[in-house]
Amino acid sequence: MMMRKTKIICTLGPAVNNEKMIRKLILNGMNAARFNFSHGDHEEHLGRLNMLKSIRDTMGYPVATILDTKGPEIRIKSFGVKSITLEAGALFTLTTREVEGTGEIVSVTYPKLHEEVGPGQEILIDDGLVAIRVEEIQGQDILCRVENGGSLSSNKSINIPGVHIHLPALTDKDIADIQFGVENDFDFIAASFVRRAADVEAVRDVLHACGGDDVRIIAKIENQEGVDNIDEILAAADGIMVARGDLGVEIPAARVPILQKQMIRKGLQSGKPVITATQMLDSMMRNPRPTRAEVSDVANAVFDGTSCVMLSGETANGKYPIEALTAMGEIVEEAEGSIHYWRQFQKQRVVPASNINDAITHTCCLTAKDLDAKAILAATNSGRTARNICRFRPACPVAALTMHEKVRRQLAISWGVVPFLTGEVTSTDRIFSLSAEVALKEGLVEKGDTVVITAGVPLGKSGSTNLIKAQIIGQ
Repeated sequence: MMMRKTKIICTLGPAVNNEKMIRKLILNGMNAARFNFSHGDHEEHLGRLNMLKSIRDTMGYPVATILDTKGPEIRIKSFGVKSITLEAGALFTLTTREVEGTGEIVSVTYPKLHEEVGPGQEILIDDGLVAIRVEEIQGQDILCRVENGGSLSSNKSINIPGVHIHLPALTDKDIADIQFGVENDFDFIAASFVRRAADVEAVRDVLHACGGDDVRIIAKIENQEGVDNIDEILAAADGIMVARGDLGVEIPAARVPILQKQMIRKGLQSGKPVITATQMLDSMMRNPRPTRAEVSDVANAVFDGTSCVMLSGETANGKYPIEALTAMGEIVEEAEGSIHYWRQFQKQRVVPASNINDAITHTCCLTAKDLDAKAILAATNSGRTARNICRFRPACPVAALTMHEKVRRQLAISWGVVPFLTGEVTSTDRIFSLSAEVALKEGLVEKGDTVVITAGVPLGKSGSTNLIKAQIIGQ
């Protein structure tokens, strides 16, 4: 039985805002649900979250929940009319003063912007659809010349490529949203616009202060600073998201595919999940089938080794949310079917193990390959053992057995992992026998199949993996 290894994240929104649609998402392969806190209020998100939890728990599926923060972004404020049109060559002013927006001037949300930009700098509005260039600073007014015109409405994003803006890591809204996430048992916080490790630690401090030490942090890489500091960010975070939307505005779009490959490779080496996101099947917001370019984009993310691919507007607001998820699943499975995972494993440059856990997890994969094992069964307290095994990308599925429901859900976004919940286990012999029983019961293996089992002594202690056993099911 072929089992999809690359996981799929779906963003929830108005297009799937009922029990029938959420059930369809789960049945069609959604591994995690993303809640975009750039839109909606707590009441709206809570209603959707409770609906998902009820359906998920009734069905028994380990669907993870991800709270995606709005982050410290800069936007224009409101116009006095629905929209204005900017013509190339015209003058247009951004200001940190409070004014009603017109076709000549509009306020911005960041009160120090006039202090941090200068003549000659390019400013992109609405994800780069409108481009203006600074000509002069007059007090709090930033006088600009329009280079690429277009229609502009209220609250659109502002990006300033190559300029370090001294925004705080977290806004008051982000802090309130993270507290809401802890209170409502979210599994992950996706922190927007992460620039350095200190930004991740700021999120972790908020989580700790409100009792959310078991919530994992995904750092969204969306600007040049984040790219430059990717190693320290990966060390501090529990995973990363290649957020190609803002990244492609802040950095020349032609560089994004290269950066995507580099970041996926670094995430894979660290044993932490990497999510590839934004516009993967964007045309399916309007059309029932993806473009050929979109199919290639998703497949190439799989070839790169991404842990997850993500749907944003396609499932949140699109006309064909279920079709988009189904199409993504089909593309992923087709791409995975063409990959010779054990051959790739053989070609991997073996990095010296930094600890016993690293050595054991690599040996698990080596043993599974040599014995042509049908599965690797891993007892894990924190999920780390299963993630470390999967960074070697074994051809067989990795069944992760954990005593913690939250860890089970968090493993739902880890490549190749099939997570299961067990009761408390007090002996090594029992964890070995239970692993085999669960794999057989869940249809991962059949009697006579060979499996490789790994666990640790003392039981229940994170990072203690130090045992391997090869076993034939039923013997």
